[in-house]
Formats: sequence, C-alpha cells, structure tokens
Amino acid sequence: MKFMAELRSIVRGTLLENEPMTRHTTYGIGGPAAAFVTPRDRKDLSKILKFASQHSIQTFFIGSGSNLLVADQGIDGIVITPAKALTNLEFNGGRVTVESGVMLGRLVKECINRNLTGMESLIGVPGTLGGALVMNAGAFGGEISNNLVNVDVMKMNGQIETLNHGDVDFAYRFSTFSKDEFILLARFDLEQGDPRQIQERSHKASRGRKSSQPLRFRSAGSVFKNPEEQAAGYLLDQAGLKGTKVGGAEISTHHANFFVNHGDAKSADIAELIRIARKRVYKKFKIKLDLEVKTIGFNQKDLDPHAS
Repeated sequence: MKFMAELRSIVRGTLLENEPMTRHTTYGIGGPAAAFVTPRDRKDLSKILKFASQHSIQTFFIGSGSNLLVADQGIDGIVITPAKALTNLEFNGGRVTVESGVMLGRLVKECINRNLTGMESLIGVPGTLGGALVMNAGAFGGEISNNLVNVDVMKMNGQIETLNHGDVDFAYRFSTFSKDEFILLARFDLEQGDPRQIQERSHKASRGRKSSQPLRFRSAGSVFKNPEEQAAGYLLDQAGLKGTKVGGAEISTHHANFFVNHGDAKSADIAELIRIARKRVYKKFKIKLDLEVKTIGFNQKDLDPHAS
C-alpha cells in the first residue's frame, strides 16, 4: 500500500502491516490487510481517518470479525477496529453509555447483573457493540436497536456527530449507518425489570443458542438473512444442503444456515458454498437468499450464481 511509511508515523495505537485476517475473523479465514489499525483514542482515530480520506485509501471498519468473510487475496487498504481500544462501559441508573469496542457479551451480562431489562435475549451473541449496531443484531425477539437513544459517530474528516435513533433506519439485520461513519459509542435507556424474569429469558435464549447452533466449529454465524417466506436454515435444509462440502468448508449438519470451517477452509470455499446454496434454494423454492454475513474483497458474481 502506498503511503505506508507516512501512516506508520501517524498511528499512536497499534499498526500491523500485511496482517493476516485469519487472526481477526471468527471464521479464521481471510488474506492479509495492508494495514490493520487499533487506534489509541479518538484523537488518533481522527488523524487516521483524515489521512485515509486525503489519500483516497480504502478504509474498512470491523469489530471482532464475528460476522465477516474476507477474500483470500486480502485487503489493499486500512482496516480499523475499536476492539481492545474503545472499551468504556458506564451505567447511570437506566442510562447505559457503551463504546463501540465493548464486547456485546460483556454489555449483556452487566445489564443483567443490574436487573436492567432489554438486552437479555442477546446473551451469547458474539461481536462488539459497534458491529452489533451496524447489523442491528438480534435474537429470540430482541434487537440491539430497541432501546437505543443515540449514537456518536466520527466522519472521515474527523468530525464527531450525534445521530438520534430517528436519524438511523433499522430493520431486520439492517441499519443505514454509512460506511464512512466510525461508530464511537452508543447510549441506551433501559428499565429495571424483575430479576427472575430477566434470568429466565436469558437462560432460555442461551439454551436455544446452544441447542440450535454448531458452536464447536469456527463460523461467522448465520450466512443468510431469513426471507419473509421461511427461515433460511429451513430452506437450506429442505434443499438437501446440510453436509455439503467444498474444500475445508461445510454447510453444517447441525444448522444449515451456518457454514463452518473445519480448519483449512479458504474464503473461496465458503464463496462456492454460498453460490451452491443460493442456486439450489432458488431452483427449489424460487426464493433468492440475501447475505447476512458481511464480505470484503468479493465481486457480486463471486457470491451470486444469478449475477451476470
């Protein structure tokens, strides 16, 4: 990547060059990022974003890589993560202020410990708060956006803007945060709840996750969004796709909407399974499956058998 020496002189946090994304995705898959950056603080982040913008360097924001598939050829640009950097979590009654690098599991547990209700259905959902907001992460009837008040984001020019809940559109596994907005923190308003009911909902969600998901193998969670007609896992199962293998990747025999890495899978293997699954489901049900997993470095035709 051009300008690497100059970037190195700017970053006060951590800068890893040609860093394998296998180390930063739950899939354990992905080629090298030219620059993998964990900024020290907001001032550091501001300088990095301005630098990338001025030099038109591709910039990608990720959390803990729990919902991410990176192409084998890697990323010729800067990958920035708040994980291990922006990790403050504060409670003031029912007002919760959470920086984007806080792991969702920590947030959920801290809320449960304080008998604050609204987050317990997300128990066990992986990833950071920032990634959860972008995806509008949800499980067992709850979504991260439900109790959201506002979000502080940093633009590529280093300016900070506060977006109220109404400024962002949220839908099923979808939000309208711009790819040029780095989420700094979010504020939630939660109410005190009945401790027994909170624990009951938490245990129910945890049991449901453990019983339905292939947690023994590396994956990126659900590959496809659920269409309106039927759950994606059901459609994939009915299309006979469970156990389908390409290289070191497999469509899980436990849950068909989880594609797992048996240890030596490549991104190309996962991409081929995605194409196979989409083609088979469309042929049988005439339903086009949309990706839930986020991808970096792919063309549409790499992942869609119907693309021209």
